[in-house]
Amino acid sequence: MVSGQRILLVAAEPREFDGLLRFCSGVRKLQWPVYWARSGESGGRRLWMVANGAGAAHAGRAAEIACQACGPEAVVSMGFCGALDPALQIGDVFAATAVDAAGRRFDVCLPRSDAPHSTGVLASIAHVAQTASEKALLRAAGASAVEMEAGGVAQVAAQHDIPLFCVRSVTDTATQTFVVDFNKALRSDGHFGTISLLTSALGNPGKAFPELFRLRNFCRIASRTLGEFVAGCRF
Repeated sequence: MVSGQRILLVAAEPREFDGLLRFCSGVRKLQWPVYWARSGESGGRRLWMVANGAGAAHAGRAAEIACQACGPEAVVSMGFCGALDPALQIGDVFAATAVDAAGRRFDVCLPRSDAPHSTGVLASIAHVAQTASEKALLRAAGASAVEMEAGGVAQVAAQHDIPLFCVRSVTDTATQTFVVDFNKALRSDGHFGTISLLTSALGNPGKAFPELFRLRNFCRIASRTLGEFVAGCRF
């Protein structure tokens, strides 16, 4: 760990930072034109944390604003992901070796950590991977995990010539198919509409509502393991 290292971390939702915030001191709100932004210190490092909604465009915009505002030495795309590798389970930490997004491959630096984690290629796509069959196709193309923001963050990091890291934690497994249609519930601002989620769930309430409750719990687990890993690793 470099004492005083300046690190920018970009996620989709504030709750993806919940586990990390437990290890931070001096946390303060930043008045940046993004959905959520905080700064703090952890392990001798200065951290800037931003969340601006799901998708490459929202994440990329947040990364660009933050890079101009704070001049980070490293950029980290972090948050939740879906597993494509059947060996990955809920709460497992995944560090990308590369990001495949919109026909382009971005090289990614690996953090140094003794904590358990998996590595591989991350597929960054423009929608939620809803079904096990779609996940299997992405797996066949060589990826081990999937999410929606890393491609946008990677492009900004490349433009600014800043080292990129990508660390994720699993919230749904390779064999899981969602009953709730998250893509229909995703608004243009990058956030999921509660009414749309509930409307989708009412189509199959016996399966959908338990799914939403499980996912909320899985997100809490993933946030905790992700925060523990990021707080203890070296970028």
